[in-house]
Amino acid sequence: MVRVPAAVLNRMPNRVTALLRRPRPGPRPGPGRLPELELAAGPRPWLGALGLTAVVLVGAWLGLLVVGNVRTPVGPMNTTMALRPSLTGGTRINVSPLGALTLDSHVAPVRLDVNVDQLDPLRSQELVDHPERISGLQDEVVHDVEHGTLDLAVRSGVAVVLGAGALGFAVYRRPGRALTAGGLALTLLAASGACAYATWNPKSVLEPRFSGLLSSAPSVIGNARSIVTDFDVYGQELARLVTNVTKLYDVTSTLPAYQPDPSTIRVLHVSDIHLNPASWKIIASLVKQYKVDVIVDSGDTMDHGTAAENGFLDPIAGLGVPYVWVRGNHDSPVTQRYLEHMKNVRVLDGGHARTVGGLRFAGIGDPQFTPDRAVVPGGDAAERLAGDRLDSALRSQRAAGTPVDVAIAHEPVAARETDGEVPLVLCGHLHHEGDEKLPYGTRLRMEGSTGGSGLRAVEGKYPAPIEASVLYFDRDSHRLQAWDAIELGGLGLTTAEVSRHLADDNRPGATPSPTAPSPSGKGGSARRP
Repeated sequence: MVRVPAAVLNRMPNRVTALLRRPRPGPRPGPGRLPELELAAGPRPWLGALGLTAVVLVGAWLGLLVVGNVRTPVGPMNTTMALRPSLTGGTRINVSPLGALTLDSHVAPVRLDVNVDQLDPLRSQELVDHPERISGLQDEVVHDVEHGTLDLAVRSGVAVVLGAGALGFAVYRRPGRALTAGGLALTLLAASGACAYATWNPKSVLEPRFSGLLSSAPSVIGNARSIVTDFDVYGQELARLVTNVTKLYDVTSTLPAYQPDPSTIRVLHVSDIHLNPASWKIIASLVKQYKVDVIVDSGDTMDHGTAAENGFLDPIAGLGVPYVWVRGNHDSPVTQRYLEHMKNVRVLDGGHARTVGGLRFAGIGDPQFTPDRAVVPGGDAAERLAGDRLDSALRSQRAAGTPVDVAIAHEPVAARETDGEVPLVLCGHLHHEGDEKLPYGTRLRMEGSTGGSGLRAVEGKYPAPIEASVLYFDRDSHRLQAWDAIELGGLGLTTAEVSRHLADDNRPGATPSPTAPSPSGKGGSARRP
């Protein structure tokens, strides 16, 4: 080391002497020592809480995904149960590769997934050999589901604690933080379970939504007892396997579900086709698949109502069943006259009634023709006048002893005017499905667009769906028992969903309604304004 005399230092510039007099640095930190850093600002608490929340959620999800499954027998079926994160909750029953059934069983941030892995041949054969056991199958299924759910709850609790704890330790390297993450995950699962319990809806099994190939299941139900004896045949005939698996599901349900019998009157409700040529193939397929007796079209079959469009209507003649039609605001008198000359078409207008397929229908055409820009639309006032005319015709039919079972109008505004005079009124126009019980007892069923909104299908962000409904009527009382709401993916999509719905007076424990809505509150001084 070179030493510089003080006299020399005094003669050097100040900046140089400052450098020479600077104390020597200490020893470099060894392998086990880290340099001490002084932070400019303290940590932000909300960032730490956000990070811990992310660790808990991701860790819990990974735990459920890896070890949160339970294999359990349910009746003659081997199933796998699992909990999965969800924004809407519910239960999804997967029957691979046939499709799935979705139930609105609960509202919680977790969904119950039940995968039907296979049908156990031995347990199924026992049902075939001992038919008396079928009567006790419901109790067996309830016990199996309860046992499987309890096992799933315990395993899921362990899974979320392990998943969140392991991820917490990997991120923070501190056992305390890992235990905190595991505890929070278990608390979250317990809160989700409490929410599911509080919102549990056992009647959801009455109205399942079918998707995939199972969407064809509600129309034809096979014999559950032959599912074992004919199992080899079902391997080659996929359609029969679909129907029998669904029948097995219905038999093992804890609550009864509506099943149409051969005498049930089946009505296909379509609307707002708007010149979509694909609609005729879909309608023909539904007529065959559901064994439809009558088709009801609540209008807007056309787009501009010109004579040049009339050829579009020709496939109606080949559908093979009666076609009941009312005029929509895109259908002209030219369109109506063309349809009146088809043998299987029953055009309804002015409130006139006709009996078709065992049911009595009455309808009125839309009073407005909106493609004609030379005419100022009458708006809702014109629709209400048309509805009043239909309402008056319904009262006259009732007074004559020939009450109408189903009324039809295109516009919901007109349809609502029939409240109290008919059990059911059908309409369309708004391009989305809807169901409403009106104040005086009439049920209003609004159909979506069976043409997927026609040329308007791509106006929105997603293609408009294709919608139709199959309505089931009791042949003796002519009352609506249930309906299947059918929704197909729009342009370029291949999805399909069928939802089964029960009429209020057809639910378990319901008191049967009279054959028509009570006229109390309508007519005379009690008539609504």
